[in-house]
Amino acid sequence: MNIVTKLSDWQAIRKKNNNKNIGFVHTMGHLHAGHISLCKRSQAENDLTVVAIFVNPTQFNQLEDFKYYPRTIEEDKALLLKQQIDYLLLLDAETIYCDNYHIQIHDTSDLSKILEAKFRPGHFIGMLTVVLKYLNIVRPTRSYYGEKDYQQLLLIKKMVLALFLETEIVECSTLRAPDGLALSSRNSRLSSEQRAKAIFFPTILKSASNAEEAMSQLKNLGFKVDYVSDRWGRRLAALHIGEVRLIDAMLLPI
Repeated sequence: MNIVTKLSDWQAIRKKNNNKNIGFVHTMGHLHAGHISLCKRSQAENDLTVVAIFVNPTQFNQLEDFKYYPRTIEEDKALLLKQQIDYLLLLDAETIYCDNYHIQIHDTSDLSKILEAKFRPGHFIGMLTVVLKYLNIVRPTRSYYGEKDYQQLLLIKKMVLALFLETEIVECSTLRAPDGLALSSRNSRLSSEQRAKAIFFPTILKSASNAEEAMSQLKNLGFKVDYVSDRWGRRLAALHIGEVRLIDAMLLPI
């Protein structure tokens, strides 16, 4: 695995591989099996796979969340080395935000005003901005994203179409623990007691007859629920367990 820390080095590498299909997995690190599943799909469909790790400060609407986001770079490197990833891109914030975040990407439609946007002001602006920067840097043939962040996925697809980017956005199924909880880097912040309680999150989302019933059941169990909503053929939800915020998106039965 080649680790690239300078933008100029990557640009030279990209130029040399201009005739190859490149798959891209964009992460904030603290990698788990869900991230590796994206890598595996990329490796199956492309000549080269590039993984980026960058904890993006502009998509955190709470400073504490950014401060305590798990950073496990050595463990992440070991996982990617074992998976035989071709390139790991480790660019710093000074490189990514050389403009001091003066240039930002906004979606002005209702898609950026509901659900996650309502509870995390500015989140999607920071997310779209950093995704566009990395898609321009890597210039991948395909870029891989999990369906758990479904509203994010829709916005990325919309941006790629609107800005005529020559990248295929590939949506990948959410990987789950045996008890049904969607894999997330934030799960590691749950205490053992909180992790045991978290199983009710996917269980209720799956079993409730509608979003209102799911929200009521979750609240009755003591969860602080931001939203539960049935749209886009999915049941999307966000809640808090202590200081940890979890989201999910499940396919609704046809």
